[in-house]
Amino acid sequence: MSEALARWNGLPAEDAAKEVLPCCGSNAWAEGMAARRPFADLATLLAASDETWRNLPVKDWMEAFRSHPRIGESQASQSLSAQSAAWSAQEQRNVAVAADAVKIALAEANREYERRFSHIFIVCATGKSGPEILEILQRRLHNDKAAELHEAAEQQRQIMHIRLTRWLSR
Repeated sequence: MSEALARWNGLPAEDAAKEVLPCCGSNAWAEGMAARRPFADLATLLAASDETWRNLPVKDWMEAFRSHPRIGESQASQSLSAQSAAWSAQEQRNVAVAADAVKIALAEANREYERRFSHIFIVCATGKSGPEILEILQRRLHNDKAAELHEAAEQQRQIMHIRLTRWLSR
């Protein structure tokens, strides 16, 4: 067991939930994860995260989605913790260096996506270029609302895995 995980396992539930919240953005998820402790290792933590995430109602998924800035922006619609903001900037660093035309197209596609689906576009941006993300966004605009909600939730799940891994390695 990592030192960070052992320390987190020993925290009071409220403190544990606050600490893990930047990995997801949903209070219900963070509270659920804190309630499921102790975890022996990263693999059991990730499995519990997946199960907790999949069992949340849509309103909690939406809370998590609101904790992200739009692709190409730095501010989320709800207040980000410093850790979450830093992770978002790191995850989107390839978009930050994209050509202006790509940034403009992303902003326009983001607006269209939000009109169509009533939430921001969620994608696991780590390692993806600006043009790649734009292509994914444009493709997903063709999804129906139910399919897109599940795709966004899956992307959020992938982001959570990356963040949980980073969080434990700090």
